[in-house]
Formats: sequence, C-alpha cells, structure tokens
Amino acid sequence: MAEADLAALLALGAAFFIAIGDVIHQRSAHEVTDEPVSHLELFTRLLRDRQWWLGSLVAAAGFALQAAALGLGSVLLVQALLVTSLLFALPINARISHRRVTRRQWLWAALLAASVVVIVTVGNPTAGHSHASWKTWTAVIVVLGPALILCVIGAGIVKGPASAVLLGFVSGALWGVFAVLTKGVVDRLDDGLWAVVRNPELYVWALVAIAGTAYQQASFRAGSLTASLPTMTVAEPMVGSVLGVVVLGEALRPGDAGWVTLVVAVAAMVLATAALARSEAAGAAAQQPI
Repeated sequence: MAEADLAALLALGAAFFIAIGDVIHQRSAHEVTDEPVSHLELFTRLLRDRQWWLGSLVAAAGFALQAAALGLGSVLLVQALLVTSLLFALPINARISHRRVTRRQWLWAALLAASVVVIVTVGNPTAGHSHASWKTWTAVIVVLGPALILCVIGAGIVKGPASAVLLGFVSGALWGVFAVLTKGVVDRLDDGLWAVVRNPELYVWALVAIAGTAYQQASFRAGSLTASLPTMTVAEPMVGSVLGVVVLGEALRPGDAGWVTLVVAVAAMVLATAALARSEAAGAAAQQPI
C-alpha cells in the first residue's frame, strides 16, 4: 500500500475517534455547570469532570492516528480528510440526544465534507518540508494572532450561535496550527527521544493543543454541535492547508481546468458552513419561550 493511501486510511480513523471525543466534550461543556462562567473557569471545571476525561482519551487516540497520518502524508491531504469527522459526529450526537439529524442538515454536511475533499484531491497536493524557520512562524503569528484575538473579543460581545461560530473558528485555527507543528514533532522521532525533548516545537505544540482544547470547550458551551463543529471542521483544514503551503512549502497542482473546480469547491464549502450555522440559529430561536 502506498504511503499516501495509508495516510488517508489513518486520517479517516482519526476523524472517527475525534468525532466521538468532540461529542463527549460538547455534552460535558453543557452539563458541567448551569452557571455562566468564563472560558478559564469552564476549562478548569472540565478538568475535574470524568466524562470530559473520557472524551479526551478517545480524542487522544484520534490525534495519535492523525500524527501517524502526518508522518506519511502531507498536511493538505490529512487535514482535508479530517473534515469527515463532521459526518461521524452529527449522527452520534443526535443518537445520544434522542434527536435526529434532518435531511437538510445531512445534505449540507455531505456537501461540506465533499467540497473540502475535492479541494485536496483536485489540488493534487505534494509534500513539502517538515519544519519552518522562526522568521516564518513570526510572520504567521503577526497575521493570524490579531484575527484570533478579534474573534475572541467578538465572541464575548455576541451570544448564542454567533459566539459558538467565532470561538469555533479560533479553536479550528489553533488545531490547524497544531497539525503543522505535529508534522515537525513527528519528524524528530527518527532522531530519538532526546531530539524530540530538545525540540522547541514540542512545547509550542503542547501549548497550542491546550489553547485549542480550551476554546473548543468554550465554543461547545456557547451553542450546539451544529453551530460549533462545522466551523471547527472547516477552519482546521483550511488554516492547516494554508500553513502547509506557506510554512512547509507544500504545493497544489490542479492543472489549468482544476482551478475552476477548486473555486467552486471553496464556494460550496462556505455556503454549506453558513447554512448549517443558520439552521442552528433558527432551531435555537424556535426553542425560546414566547
């Protein structure tokens, strides 16, 4: 089996376990307390919740498969396939909540997953480097940092689905950065454990994972899964893919005709995400007492 094919299978396995972890985390974020709490207070309370730790262990299995996939394939390939976690998570969450995913939600979710996969398959991604210079990462921080800060501020001003979407983008973007850093950490494994421990990327990688988890829980708390998870699911592969190209030198080779397909796929992805978020907002409004 070719390395790219094995990486694809590992990425799909990672998507399944991450989806289960996301559903458990989402329920924990809503059940851990009925009081309005800050993001930090919510995270510290979840650290004392057994159900949340169960979700974390399941998600950790997914991250391990993701790391193995990144060791064999490009960030562009692996991150695009992780979007299928949405297709696993929606029915699992619906079953646990004794609700059903509507046909329209399924159609939008399928379009969302298919469009991101098309972006990568038509793009014909090629692998790049496993590491980048600190100068390159500084440029990423200067560009991405203010955008994430504005999203956090905006999430504190608005409420409900809009807040969940903003926090979901922050979490997804951080997990996209996490994926790129994972590529570098995994690459150091061939040099032995001491080389991994001495690698500064390891500690940045850990901090990004903690921040991504904290904002993920805050997003889950702000709204239901159909508002937060689609945004995370799109933001992570999109940010990860852009960084894969800019930071690691990965490339897309769609050919002349393929660029048109890529533009259509991106438009479909944005449309599907917006539709799922609107669906959540309408559902929340319908449940409010008149």
